Amino acid sequence: MKGIGNSALVALTTVRLGGKPCIRVGRCGRVPVMRIIFSRKGFDSAAGGGPSPIVDGRPVTLPIPGAAECGTTYGSLGLGQHAAKASRGRYGEHSFCHHDPMFLADGTCLFGQVGAAQSHLANQGAGPGDVFLFFGLFREERQPPHHRIFGYLAVEEVVPLNGCTQARLDALRLLGHPHALQQEGRDDTIYAGKGRKADHASDALRLSVPGASPSIWRRPDWLRQGNLTYHQRADRWLPGNRLRSAPRGQEFVAKVDDDAAALRWLDQIVAEIRGS
Repeated sequence: MKGIGNSALVALTTVRLGGKPCIRVGRCGRVPVMRIIFSRKGFDSAAGGGPSPIVDGRPVTLPIPGAAECGTTYGSLGLGQHAAKASRGRYGEHSFCHHDPMFLADGTCLFGQVGAAQSHLANQGAGPGDVFLFFGLFREERQPPHHRIFGYLAVEEVVPLNGCTQARLDALRLLGHPHALQQEGRDDTIYAGKGRKADHASDALRLSVPGASPSIWRRPDWLRQGNLTYHQRADRWLPGNRLRSAPRGQEFVAKVDDDAAALRWLDQIVAEIRGS
């Protein structure tokens, strides 16, 4: 799906794969998105002990701590010193981490989910054509923490690990994806497609209202009560286009279908992540 978020977006035809709409990319036109999924990832006060840092204007997302079976350390990702500082010494160079989502050099993103969070995604129909917007808690030096979007995944394929071929599972293990290395449930699933991390901490990717708690978000006009899972309560929808984001839950799903305002907003966010 290269080009999503740019003015020259690609055309498509839609086919069915096991009863599920599956996006196929052509040459010109717009790629429709069925769902925008706000996906909470990385260090915070509960997982890791503190926010991920913003260093020289660049968001440096720290994966949550993981077991030895994950096979990846903060040091191997070049994040040892950042992890030690953010966790106040609890984690460091040789500590294992859950390297997920995984952004590959070829522009592919692999993201795994399992258990209650995967059940929620499945119940919402998440699949090809949907876009994950990964967000987390970040802090710049001597500044208060805030939530911000740090990457995206445009889903092209959903891979249930319990039913995929051994060759596919081996390939995912070779890449070191933690969900392939240690499956934690029968519904362990990988979402794959084009994706990228942001190289700059722009204001456009900031979710939190400046000066407010990190959980108080600036709400785009298209996002309304009743259209975001985990946010059904009326008291979460505040005056002044603000949203009190839920403290629990990993995957907040908004069904947008062909909402032009939502797709324009998504185009702008993805373009900002891509630096275009």
